[in-house]
Formats: sequence, C-alpha cells, structure tokens
Amino acid sequence: MKQPIRFSSVMFWFGMAFLYLPMLSLVIYSFNSSRLVTVWAGWSTKWYGELFRDEGLMAAVWRSLEVAFWSANTAVCLGVLASVALTRFGRFRGRSMLHSLVAAPLVMPDVIIGLSLLLMFVSMTDVLGWPQERGLFTIWIAHATFGTAYATVVISSRLKELDRSFVEAAMDLGAAPVKAFVQVTLPIIMPALVSAWLLAFTLSLDDVVIASFVSGPGATTLPIEVFSSVRLGVSPKINALATLIILIVSLVTLVAWWLSRRKLKRDKLVRS
Repeated sequence: MKQPIRFSSVMFWFGMAFLYLPMLSLVIYSFNSSRLVTVWAGWSTKWYGELFRDEGLMAAVWRSLEVAFWSANTAVCLGVLASVALTRFGRFRGRSMLHSLVAAPLVMPDVIIGLSLLLMFVSMTDVLGWPQERGLFTIWIAHATFGTAYATVVISSRLKELDRSFVEAAMDLGAAPVKAFVQVTLPIIMPALVSAWLLAFTLSLDDVVIASFVSGPGATTLPIEVFSSVRLGVSPKINALATLIILIVSLVTLVAWWLSRRKLKRDKLVRS
C-alpha cells in the first residue's frame, strides 16, 4: 500500500525549487553563446573569457573583496568588545544606550543608514576637512558600522552561554583577566567569531544601497557595477560571474561541512 504524500515533503521540495531553480537557470544561461540571455543559441564558454577581459568588472570584484575583508575584520573586533561589555560587566551607566545603538542598524532601513552616514561624512568634511573625498575608506566605515551590529548579536549570544567557570579556573591558576580571555574564552567562542566574520563579509559583499550613498568616483563596488549594468539589460558576463560566485560559495560550504563532520567523528572517538 502506497503511503500518502506528506504536505511537509511537498512544501519542502517546493521551497527548494523556488530557491534553486533560478540559480540553475542562471548557471545554464552563463554557457549560452547568444548575447541575449533569453534566447538560447548553443553551448559556449566565451562569456567567461569576456568576463576576465572586462577590466572594469574585475576591478569592481577586487574592490568589493577588499572592502568586505577589512570591514568584516573591523566588525568582529568591535563586536567582541561590545559583546564583552554587554555580557560580562553587568549593569553600568550607558549600558541601555550601548545596547540600543548596537541593535539600531538591525531594524533601521538601509536607505536611512546610508543617508545618515552620507550627512555625517559631509559634515565632517566641512568641519574637520576629513575625509576629503568619498571612496573605499568611507565604504569600509559604513560597512563596518552595520556589520558590527550583526557580529555583536552572534558573539554575545555565544558569550551568554559560556560557562564562566573555565575563565575563573584560569584566573585562579594565576592568569590575568586579559590572558584568560585570550587563551580560554577566544578559543571557545571561535566558531561564533568565524560565523560573525562570514556574516559581516557576506553583508558587505552584497550591499548596494548604503554603498551607493557613501561611495565616490573610482570606488564602484561589484553590486553597484552589476546594478548599473542590469539597467541596460542583463549581460551574459554577469551570469558567468554569478556562476563562479555560486561555485566558490558551494565549495567553501562543502569544505566547512566536511571539516565539521571530521571533527565530530574525532570527538566521538576520543569520548569512546
């Protein structure tokens, strides 16, 4: 007797198709020999060659990677400091304000954040004469600003669950508070730090609204470049670039899954 199809299974496969069929279509059309993305004219890899020969698009890729790397580093460092202050120091004057300032970028529209940062940079230029122009540096500050909020949420949630007895034992053995934090706390919360870094990196690499407010001439990031080119029609080079990004992300995810599974097996062997 055949078992009835469960509603949850149907919705699961519907959700998977809804998420991944557009990506599959994009990957297929990146090998289309026609310049028109809606007309299939045979298999070809020429658009990948055109992609790497497009100096403007490749320069935008490296700019976005550079900004995302440094903004993620800054966001994690500031997120660690904010998380320690919110979870380890108890009640102090200004704690509620700090918590509100950290949480504000999470719920505030990107347009408001971008406009606020633009007005801040303009005011600083008028009063201090710095920054003299908007570019990668101002984009880095903007991305680090909202990236810190997300990093703080991830790191503080892990610090709240951390058993303080480990740190207290290290301090009882003579370790200074800073040394105990570096040698005991940081290794334990390292998965949260990695997660926060990846989240901040992805948000920076994906941002187009805030970057469009605080960027200047010669500081066009990849999302802005793609958004500008899409207005004139989707180029097959964009499909090729998106396919490479999907491939890289899939490989990184697969390697991370394999490493975590290997670590889990090793821990089970040690316990047994």
